[in-house]
Amino acid sequence: MSNTAQYDVESIRRDFPILHTQVRGKPLVYLDNAASAQRPSQVIDAVRRLYESQYANVHRGVHHLSQESSRLYEDARVAVRGFVHAACVHEIIFTRGATESINLVAQCYARPRLQQGDEILITHMEHHSNIVPWQIVCQQTGAELRVVPINDRGELELERYHEMLSEKTRLVSVVHVSNALGTVNPVAEIIAAAHAKGVPVLVDGAQAVPHLPVDVQKLGCDFYVFSGHKVYGPTGIGVLYGKEKLLKEMPPYQGGGDMILSVTFEKTTYNTLPYKFEAGTPNIAGVIGLGAAIDYVQKIGLGSIAAHEHGLLEYATTRLRQIDGLRIIGEASQKAGLVSFVLDRVHPHDIGTLLDAEGVAIRTGHHCAQPVMERFKVPATARASFAMYNTFEEIDVLAEAIVKTMGMFS
Repeated sequence: MSNTAQYDVESIRRDFPILHTQVRGKPLVYLDNAASAQRPSQVIDAVRRLYESQYANVHRGVHHLSQESSRLYEDARVAVRGFVHAACVHEIIFTRGATESINLVAQCYARPRLQQGDEILITHMEHHSNIVPWQIVCQQTGAELRVVPINDRGELELERYHEMLSEKTRLVSVVHVSNALGTVNPVAEIIAAAHAKGVPVLVDGAQAVPHLPVDVQKLGCDFYVFSGHKVYGPTGIGVLYGKEKLLKEMPPYQGGGDMILSVTFEKTTYNTLPYKFEAGTPNIAGVIGLGAAIDYVQKIGLGSIAAHEHGLLEYATTRLRQIDGLRIIGEASQKAGLVSFVLDRVHPHDIGTLLDAEGVAIRTGHHCAQPVMERFKVPATARASFAMYNTFEEIDVLAEAIVKTMGMFS
């Protein structure tokens, strides 16, 4: 199968040096993108250039290098604002990742507002990072965590969601795209229903932003979070988008340098947004690398990327369904980016090991989504997840390696 003339996947692949390596004597087929995507030369070069000729600490110095680093850092914030279509740059907070962003909202927004009898609503398909912070804040406040079920296809039971929204609900936190199932949730409908009852919504977009255009203003969400390394940027950097009004009302997450306007032993006056939530020397290289990654993705176009990846997903689903003894876990009508599966008589960890011998990198395990595994009564799954640089030929290699693996256990 060939790609469309409008989407030059081979040109894109040339921008990713690691894709031209070999693993165990075989060409690398990297299908672990939901865990972490690879980085293009444009991101690598931006980070290298920073350290070679532009680096100093940001926001504090009057000398040339500090001014240059600060400009690059804030240019990246502008790029993120445009990427998610936030209303203004000070609604963009840099964190260590989606996990820290969720914890920040849990402690700075939810905790001061929750009391005994209140409820937080999440779904059965959440990543652990969108479960555990809410469990912690419920333990701290006496609130209750309630879970919206999913059906056998891995789709949210929307009728149950509407039923569970109540006068006790104080926050809804929902994944945009499931990392374990690939399900794309109808977040616009989820947000509208919550807002009709005056309930704010956080959306975990870690698996969405590499695959789908996101407009936080059109969605209307109150908070949106994602991690840089999923969208071809560095690790250790993430984003929290929050509506300006809510961020202004929230106390800071951490205390330290740069999140203050003045400090005495009697009183501290906090800085304005977004710096109130960015204590200490930030991950400067991570932020600048993320800005370069976003520029790269937007140059190619998320619409084009989504169309290419949808073709990969359809082709992979068709190929894998043809393999006797293979069962796909999660067959929602709206999916993005990945196929999770199990094989008869073969543990997922053995699948991952044997595919690695063929140069194929996939993820095996519970994917930090143990409740999903429990829902489908499997200990783990094997997961092949796609990115802008993957090809139909790589899916053929994956399918052939799976058949070979099954042959070893027959």
